Amino acid sequence: MSDETEPIAPEQTVKPLSHGRILKIMGVIGFVGSVLGALLVSVPFGMGVLIGNLLAFVNYYWLKFSLKKSFDLAASTGKRPRMLGLKYFGRYIVLAAIVAILYATSSVSAIGLILGMGSFGFAVVFEGIFNIISGPVRTGEN
Repeated sequence: MSDETEPIAPEQTVKPLSHGRILKIMGVIGFVGSVLGALLVSVPFGMGVLIGNLLAFVNYYWLKFSLKKSFDLAASTGKRPRMLGLKYFGRYIVLAAIVAILYATSSVSAIGLILGMGSFGFAVVFEGIFNIISGPVRTGEN
């Protein structure tokens, strides 16, 4: 017997999540949803989907930036970031204020706005379905 062990299963590589593709799908959902919403429902509905989609992008990049900043600070100094919860909660306060203003002025459809803000979730679902359908075909597995 030797000290070296052989792997039981062949090595498998894990494909990283496709953030770029998710964001592209999110953009397509926002554009197509706003055009179809304006044509099939109403212009305020289509504008609500478009503005909601833009708010979803803002929320995504704001969260990404604040998390990177917090982790970089923790990695460089070894200290826990202060007021992290307040900054995290503040992001939602700002987004809620924008939504409240849009709702109070009735400038866009509230349902369209909510659907547009959910575009990131829809994009993740589409990405997951795409990976389920195309995964075995790309890797050659049965």
